[in-house]
Amino acid sequence: MTEEKYKSGSRLEQVLTSGNFALTGELGPPKSADRESVEKKANILKDSVDAANITDNQTAIVRMSSWGAGLITQQCGLEPVMQITTRDRNRLAIQSDVIGAAAMGIKNILCISGDHHSFGNHPTAKIVHDIDSVQLIATLKKMRDEKKFDSGDDIRNTKKSDLVEPKIFIGAAANPFADPVEFRVIRLAKKINAGADFIQTQVIYDMERFKNWMNEVREHGLHEKVYILAGITPLKSAKMAKYMKENVSGISIPDEIVERLSGAEDQKAEGINIAVEQIQELKEMEGVSGVHLMAIGAEKSVPGIAEKAGLLPRPAEYEKIS
Repeated sequence: MTEEKYKSGSRLEQVLTSGNFALTGELGPPKSADRESVEKKANILKDSVDAANITDNQTAIVRMSSWGAGLITQQCGLEPVMQITTRDRNRLAIQSDVIGAAAMGIKNILCISGDHHSFGNHPTAKIVHDIDSVQLIATLKKMRDEKKFDSGDDIRNTKKSDLVEPKIFIGAAANPFADPVEFRVIRLAKKINAGADFIQTQVIYDMERFKNWMNEVREHGLHEKVYILAGITPLKSAKMAKYMKENVSGISIPDEIVERLSGAEDQKAEGINIAVEQIQELKEMEGVSGVHLMAIGAEKSVPGIAEKAGLLPRPAEYEKIS
C-alpha cells in the first residue's frame, strides 16, 4: 500500500476501503479537564471499535474540546473521529482547528451543525453558524484536495515553497427519519456532492423505515459514492424508549419495541439483544458499510455488544501512514 491510495490513511478509511464492516463508537468528553475520564473510556473502547467519535460540546453544554479529548484518545491507542460543529466557531477558527488537529495526526473529522444552544447550559450564547455543515464539508475537501483555505489562499509552509495539505477522511451525519422525510435523501446527496467520504446516521430503531430510506439511497446510487454507517444505541428500559418516542424529534421507535422491553424481565439486557439483532440485520443490508454504536454513558457495554454481533475481533492492524 502507498499513501497515495488514501485520502487520509486513517484506520477507519482503510477498514472501509478494504471492504470490512466498520464499527465506530462514541466518546463524550467530560465537563472538566479530567484527562483520566477520557483515558478510561478510550481504554474500554480501543480493542472493540475501529474509531470513536469525540463529540463537540454535545447537547450545547461546555465540555473538553473535541480536539483536546481526541488527542488524548489517540495517545491511548484509539483512533478519534473529531466532531466539528458549525454552531460555535466561524470559518477562521474552524480551519485553524483542522490544521492543528492534522498536525497532531488526527485524520477523521465529522462535520455537523450541532445541537441548538437552547438545550445547553449557555442558552443566551451567540450562535455562530458562519457556514453550515454542507459548506464545512466543502471547506475541508478544498483544504485537502486543493491545498487551499476557504479564502482561496494556499495552505503553504511559511519557510518552504511546498504546499502542505491536511489529510482528512471527511464524515457527515444523516437522519433518515427527520421531517420532511421526502428531502432526507436529497440532503444526503448534497453532503456527498460537497465531499463527504462517510456518513453516520441518527439512531435507528425503526428498521422498516430505515430499509425504505436505504432503498431510495440505492435508487439514486448514493451507496456507491459514500460509506454509510448506521447508528445504533441500546435502549436501557421501556421508560427510555417511551420518552424518546414521545419527546425526541427525528427518532422513530415502533410500538413493538416498547412492548418487547416492557415485557422483559431484564430490560437492559433485552435492549442489548435488540441492538445485536439490528446490527446482524444491518450487516446483510446492501449499501450499509458499518455501524456507529453510541452507548451513551455505557461504554462498558460496547465490547459485549460487538462480540455478540459477531464483530470481534476487529480487522488486524493496518498500515500506519503519517
